[in-house]
Amino acid sequence: MATKDPREPFTRIDVKEADDMMKDGAEVVDVREPHEYTAGHVPGAKLIPVNSVYARREELPRDKNLIFVCAVGQRSALACEMAAAAGLTRLYNLEGGTDAWIKSGMPAER
Repeated sequence: MATKDPREPFTRIDVKEADDMMKDGAEVVDVREPHEYTAGHVPGAKLIPVNSVYARREELPRDKNLIFVCAVGQRSALACEMAAAAGLTRLYNLEGGTDAWIKSGMPAER
């Protein structure tokens, strides 16, 4: 279930919520390293390693919901903070990350 901590500029979502949002056009940004991404990622996810998020902020659409994902949810939370610093507001963090996505039986691309 989505949770919004007023101290965070993003909303934490679970796998089902992420899947529903993707069906509604949300974009997924995977902030892991390239070797992690190629081992398996959320289908359609764009790779922007966490250390590059702020520098590549112009690649992030302002008119769509953005779901950030990493392995377990820590780096993606940091990426959400960076995106917020760049002025983006429709930010979501996939709790449990790619690990939760795969463990829940969702498809993964390689």
